[in-house]
Amino acid sequence: MPIANGDGALAGTPLRREIENLDYRDALKVLEAEYPSKDGLDIHTLLDSKENGALTYNDFLILPGYIGFAAAEVTLDSPVTKRISLKTPLLSSPMDTVTEENMAIHLALLGGLGVIHHNCSADEQADMVRKVKRYENGFISDPIVLSAKTTVGEAKELKEKWGFGGFPVTETGELKSKLIGIITTRDIQFHPRPDDLVTEVMSTDLITAPAGTTLAEANAVLRESRKGKLPIVDNEGNLVSLLSRSDLLKNLNYPLASKMPHSKQLISAAAIGTRPDDKNRLQKLVDAGLDIVVLDSSQGNSLYQIEMVKYIKETYPQIDVIAGNVVTREQAASLIAAGADGLRIGMGSGSACITQEVMAVGRPQAAAVFAVSSFAARFGVPCIADGGIQNVGHIVKGLAMGASTVMMGGLLAGTTESPGNYFVSREGKLVKAYRGMGSIDAMEDKKAGGGAKDSKASNAGTARYFSEGDRLLVAQGVSGSVLDRGSVTKFVPYLLAGLQHSLQDIGSKSLVELREDVVSGKVRFELRTVSAQAEGNVHGLDSFDKKLYS
Repeated sequence: MPIANGDGALAGTPLRREIENLDYRDALKVLEAEYPSKDGLDIHTLLDSKENGALTYNDFLILPGYIGFAAAEVTLDSPVTKRISLKTPLLSSPMDTVTEENMAIHLALLGGLGVIHHNCSADEQADMVRKVKRYENGFISDPIVLSAKTTVGEAKELKEKWGFGGFPVTETGELKSKLIGIITTRDIQFHPRPDDLVTEVMSTDLITAPAGTTLAEANAVLRESRKGKLPIVDNEGNLVSLLSRSDLLKNLNYPLASKMPHSKQLISAAAIGTRPDDKNRLQKLVDAGLDIVVLDSSQGNSLYQIEMVKYIKETYPQIDVIAGNVVTREQAASLIAAGADGLRIGMGSGSACITQEVMAVGRPQAAAVFAVSSFAARFGVPCIADGGIQNVGHIVKGLAMGASTVMMGGLLAGTTESPGNYFVSREGKLVKAYRGMGSIDAMEDKKAGGGAKDSKASNAGTARYFSEGDRLLVAQGVSGSVLDRGSVTKFVPYLLAGLQHSLQDIGSKSLVELREDVVSGKVRFELRTVSAQAEGNVHGLDSFDKKLYS
């Protein structure tokens, strides 16, 4: 047996002498001949072994591949439904401490998708959807229009409500009425008399464009005019639509923004339940401009959800339906057969969820994502890995298991854009309230720093867990708090950069390539023991500062 020396373990062996006379590619061929089996495990061996049991994200690692490209070249485009794709494979959960209009808007600007919760009245939820659709547009086909009788005080109230202060003024206060001026924030901000009419302070020196102007032509006019708004008028001077300069800037600052191709508006998504009243709620959401509806249930394979999927596809064929949650192929088959355009995968894996503990029902997330997504892929149905995401590595693993996107709750709950206010914990840390929708607080609709806003709010917690009529509520979630993570405008780019670098290490240049390489066996995996998990985390330090990004 040869003895290893300074030249390594192969010193003195025929294999070493053979390799010394070969170039890199030939050396690889020799090594492949000597070791015909690849390092690590393929996806099926990893997950199908009865000895391993069902695995979750921390139970395995992805082995590195060959780096032949820069991390910036990795593309992250991925479908969220059969018809709609995103530039960023990240979604925020429809929880009342995670996603309202502010989160939905900013996540969409960054290329992802925020799903607005339904633990509020239907009118409040529709109002949030409407704000998302109005935030960034091509031509604004339904702008807020003031009449000649509107006061400065009323205009200021509209600015507070909508977050912008530029409004066209027409004779009747409606679209397709004669345009007489435009009111801006500068016109009303310091005006001392709130009872004055807007006609006394509005701008009348207007630059307009005729109906039929293309978006590119209108953008050119707006750039040259240096005005904030460009009204589009018909031959009689009636207002028909509007274009905003701020939207041009957003197009430059947020090139990945999730938009509907025909309208250039941000994609809006919202959750509903599966009860008869949710049909009325859905009508209001559709009227507000909804693009994707998410059926929100902890166990999606139910008569109620199957009937709701069929109803939506028949009544609103223009709306994409994401159904769930599911963790088995059998559950998925029922919803796919009903017409679902996408699926949410996960039961009991969320950080604030205790379904597996209390109900003894669920499935470890990695096993669930692979089983469902590999089945759904045969029917062209994209899947969302919902729950269990604690870091960039978990996002990568969820996508490697076959999910096209991942949904996050707790990871985004501490950001500036999530509902609620920050407060200081007993330990002196800056935190925000966070709760599972199966928590007693959520099911009893106790406010958690900005969730449901009035006493008429729909109780999404009880509906999600089929508990509306129960005399005794059984919690399937907890209430708590999460650390401040700053703004999603910095946190999400960090997640995306980490995702790109991870795919570079794996050797996959896109999410499509990653999924193909996993299925083909090119991407390999390795199981992690408890000791391996400890080794792969911070250890042996007296103290450390875990700063993830700057």
